[in-house]
Amino acid sequence: MPEYAPLDLPENPKLTNNILHFARALRKAGMPVGTGRVVDAVRAVEAAGFTDKRDFYWVLHACFVNRPEHRTIFGQIFRLYWRDPRYLEHMMAMMLPAVRGVQEDRAAKPAEKRAAEALLDGVERDLPEEGSQESDEDLEIEIDATLTMSAEEKLRTLDFEQMSTEEVAQAKRMLARLELPVKPIASRRRQASHLGNRIDRARTLRAAMKQGGELHCLARAKQRPRWPNLVVLCDISGSMSQYSRVILHFLHAVSNAKGAGWAKVHAFTFGTRLTNITRHLRQRDVDAALAAAGAEAQDWEGGTRIGECLHAFNRDWSRRVMGQGAVVLLITDGLDRDDPDHLAREMERLHLSARRLIWLNPLLRWDGFAPKARGIAAMLPHVDSFRAGHSIASLEDLARTISRPDDLGEKTRMMAILAR
Repeated sequence: MPEYAPLDLPENPKLTNNILHFARALRKAGMPVGTGRVVDAVRAVEAAGFTDKRDFYWVLHACFVNRPEHRTIFGQIFRLYWRDPRYLEHMMAMMLPAVRGVQEDRAAKPAEKRAAEALLDGVERDLPEEGSQESDEDLEIEIDATLTMSAEEKLRTLDFEQMSTEEVAQAKRMLARLELPVKPIASRRRQASHLGNRIDRARTLRAAMKQGGELHCLARAKQRPRWPNLVVLCDISGSMSQYSRVILHFLHAVSNAKGAGWAKVHAFTFGTRLTNITRHLRQRDVDAALAAAGAEAQDWEGGTRIGECLHAFNRDWSRRVMGQGAVVLLITDGLDRDDPDHLAREMERLHLSARRLIWLNPLLRWDGFAPKARGIAAMLPHVDSFRAGHSIASLEDLARTISRPDDLGEKTRMMAILAR
């Protein structure tokens, strides 16, 4: 066996154990952290020192993070483990059945619930024992049965951003069973049919010529159904990354569904640039498909340039994929700092090229949402339907209404707010 040089550890062995435990938490949260990276992290901390929190954060970040989508998870686990131990207690109280006290509850921020699950794996909550000083009268237990529902029903309405790791996996399995049906488009082309409502004169005359000019029967035809294309433009910037990953699982199921009705499904991602991931979603294995798509798109969790990306699509891809009366799904929060006039022009061109343009915006999950941002105000007049896209229930609503030309979603209400 090869011999390795002895490893010089920091003076305080507890720091090494803490780094090891921290690496295990990252691995449980889904990050590919192996033994080699732990050794590199210990050596890096020894070389950089443990005097400044910011330096310590970036030293561990350099050792454990190698993909953009892992930055949020690393940041939340670092906060819970190294910087705010009392917050870990709050996350435990939120995740496990607990007695209501004076601590105020608040919704978990992105990746916090997954980070807390990784750190609390195997930890049991200490509850008051029988005979302790706290009596039953001192405990206040609140049980709200007005909205009691099954776990699956609750998961349907849960925001993708607030889901734990296990809930995200369960949501992906539910979305894999969800269909996105579409009705055929009326076509002028016809096909032979004994039950057709029109006489096929050409076939009738050809059959008569074979019989010496005698007309024995009338050939009939019916309209040939024509199925539209589905074109998806999905925002993968930092504010949309968690939603995009779940929705791409849904699009993979739509791309590989049999009998769904779509002629073709074309998928594009955009952040700071436009990327065509259509061929990757055609792979049968969802994990391999999304891994290939992630490797193709290099701007995950980056900035957002919606206007420039739409311009690239209209210039390079519109004529190739927008035929056959395509339906376009635009999935973005609309937060763009580029020129709103340029964005409005590109949205108008996209709208004119599509049979229907449906905008899914996760920001609609907020009751008090108003289209005040410049990008949203520039895009909203050029869509046919404006709908939420933050949960399984919102995607189910999309599946029910995607073939309804009269569906406007929240556009009418948002336009009224914009006009004030």
